[in-house]
Amino acid sequence: MKVAILSKALIVSAYRSKLDQLAALPDIEVIAIVPPEWRDERGVMRLEHSLDNAYELIVTPIAFNGSFHLHFYPQIDRLLRRIRPDILHIDEEPYNLATFLALRSARRVRARTLFFSWQNLNRSYPFPFNRIERYVLNHIDACIAGNHDAQTVWRAKGYRGPIEIIPQFGVDPEMFAPASRSSAGTFVIGYVGRFVQEKGIDILLQALSTLTGNWRADLLGSGPDQTRLIDLAERLHIDDRVRCLPWIPSTHLPAYYHSLDCLVLPSRTKSNWKEQFGRALVEAMACGVPVIGSNCGEIPNVIGHAGLIFPEGNVDALRQQLIDLQENPSMRADLSKRGRQRALDQFTQAEIARRTYGVYQRMRG
Repeated sequence: MKVAILSKALIVSAYRSKLDQLAALPDIEVIAIVPPEWRDERGVMRLEHSLDNAYELIVTPIAFNGSFHLHFYPQIDRLLRRIRPDILHIDEEPYNLATFLALRSARRVRARTLFFSWQNLNRSYPFPFNRIERYVLNHIDACIAGNHDAQTVWRAKGYRGPIEIIPQFGVDPEMFAPASRSSAGTFVIGYVGRFVQEKGIDILLQALSTLTGNWRADLLGSGPDQTRLIDLAERLHIDDRVRCLPWIPSTHLPAYYHSLDCLVLPSRTKSNWKEQFGRALVEAMACGVPVIGSNCGEIPNVIGHAGLIFPEGNVDALRQQLIDLQENPSMRADLSKRGRQRALDQFTQAEIARRTYGVYQRMRG
């Protein structure tokens, strides 16, 4: 079977290792259709190139780049007429213009279709997005939900087709693997992600403000909240121990994780958002780094019993968990092993590819 995957997320080369795993399975040809770049609050993320791929990579122009709801691919109709896929995997939410237009083009060439969704809040959209959503739900062949709440949302909205709960991407366990490190007595706490209020980085800074001993926090990412967070660190008198590090290529992330003693994802629920997955948790666990996460959204399902979970917004609880890890090397070693094993069991690219391949096979009947 020939499968085309339309995805702006696949501009990240580490994510595309899932496609190599897919292409290694029987009776499948994989074609990735990606834009040359994507823009969001982090800035411009350009296509990361890679060599020796087992799949075909097609780079196509994108219109309204940076608009989550309105972006689309002007050449998708022509591309699908040339490719003639059996299945078009649309890595977008069902209320986006890109999904609607790609679905219509796929139907013209008689390709079966599926969409991927992280949407874990039941939200109503204005015209025309409500009409787009309704059309997609009525005409799509399958859905892959990235978290448990997304399945609930689409059932509540009337979608009756097959749904599988599978993360969008896993990790390469050879790239994201444990490595020995010498911290020279410094307990290093990490964060990876956007610098926005819902990620709860201010909660982490408050928890750190009374942490004793020799510690450092390395916050990797960017976003509109960065200046406010730097100011908060100064007011808490910890700015000499907190560093904001810029985004790095995905292939460099393992080295960052290897510098950490723990990774924290302190997300908080907002009226329009809750944590949809928490990929940094999986990457850190694969690298043998103990993880701490709030109980926001999907985080508890990602961590399972392989890390520590605190009530979202609870500074004292997070501080105590940091102290426990800081003072207990054996606890860190135990969580390191459990996290690595959970990543191997649940979140490798090979496992995600295997489960996604099963969806494709069922779609073909």
